[in-house]
Amino acid sequence: MNKPYSESCDQNKDAILSVISAVLSSLSSVLEIGSGTGQHAVYFAEKIPSLKWYTSDCKPYLEGINMWLSDASLSNVQMPFELDVSSSEWPDLDVDAIFTANSIHIMSQQDMVNFMAGAGHLLGEQGHLLIYGPFNYKGTYTSKSNESFDQWLKQRNPSSGIKHFEEIVALAEKKGMQLVTDYEMPANNRILHFVKI
Repeated sequence: MNKPYSESCDQNKDAILSVISAVLSSLSSVLEIGSGTGQHAVYFAEKIPSLKWYTSDCKPYLEGINMWLSDASLSNVQMPFELDVSSSEWPDLDVDAIFTANSIHIMSQQDMVNFMAGAGHLLGEQGHLLIYGPFNYKGTYTSKSNESFDQWLKQRNPSSGIKHFEEIVALAEKKGMQLVTDYEMPANNRILHFVKI
């Protein structure tokens, strides 16, 4: 197997870091849900060396993440474990934050519900949840490119697709998490920052 590579990870890593570093730099540990190739974990852990970074994803992605982590040899990144938000037991981890990028729109509606429930259960008081990706607002797309992307997602998997901002906020609030900031990001993406109250 060749080491996987995501061009979008390279393109968005600095923009994401500019937002999440302000939140994560004062914390001690973060769990990444849907680590994908592992590129984000390597880059962010290198830039915030004081932070212990836990990686996770569905089983098919673990080997690729391992390749990135092995090549990087960073002491503050943990080797990945399997976590499918709809079928896996969430780990009993003591983390200050949960981060996920470009995963919510790949999830089904039930996956998203399970993700928010799992995050709300794992995070303690004042724990942080950071979600990067595209979202719809007031039932509409924020751009033509997001509309095309959503159609492409649904052609691949009809149960996936760009989720609604208002619904995510409502699900978070049910699990004791309050929206702190909704950051506008390049390429019609956002970062939603929640805190457990």
